[in-house]
Amino acid sequence: MSDGLTKPAIRVESLKDLSNAMDELGFNNPRSVLVILGGAGKMSETDLSRLRSLFVNVLAPVVEKLGASVVDGGTDFGVMQMIGQARAQIQGTFDLIGITPVGKVALPNQPTPEEVTALEPNHSHFVLIPGSDWGDESPWLANVATVIAKGKPSVAILVNGGEISKKDVSESHKANRTVLAVDGSGRLADTLSAALHGENIDEGAKELVASGLVQILDFKESFDSLTQLVKSYLIRE
Repeated sequence: MSDGLTKPAIRVESLKDLSNAMDELGFNNPRSVLVILGGAGKMSETDLSRLRSLFVNVLAPVVEKLGASVVDGGTDFGVMQMIGQARAQIQGTFDLIGITPVGKVALPNQPTPEEVTALEPNHSHFVLIPGSDWGDESPWLANVATVIAKGKPSVAILVNGGEISKKDVSESHKANRTVLAVDGSGRLADTLSAALHGENIDEGAKELVASGLVQILDFKESFDSLTQLVKSYLIRE
């Protein structure tokens, strides 16, 4: 069993069962939700250091102060690791829910997958969903956030990201959720930022920003400015 699965976890087989499952995990009361998408691939050490500071000095404190929850992919890697470590560093108590395909983790009394992925140990809850490939969790990330929020404000933050993140952003749009693309973090986030500036980029990026639900977060701005930006999306009524 992964260390992460000593935390409250539930296995859900269908999206139609999701609401009842989240109630079973204790998510009965509405609260604002931050969804974290993307990764940290091909980033310089300088940018990685700045990104870690963003999680420790902005994202985790904002969520903690507002009593909001965070939803992400739950593994001990990239931005999911960063938010987990940030939660631990600020001694946060906010709910941090990881959504992971069941075919990617080791479970008690179940055959071990060929490639076992470690779960991030500072997450508070895990939702195990059907599938054995990364990307299977994309619609679940969006829907878990909606179920937890129960009408309260929610926003997604995209850091870096590749092909799977395009699906994540698309699913956020289906949920009518704004995605803040972290400009300067590379790859998809920078491509979407360029599209918003009218630069000539690929058609897929143009389609994603055409929704009007992609906005820019420049993580080189002051932490105070970024705190106010993120907060503004989580307190909207």
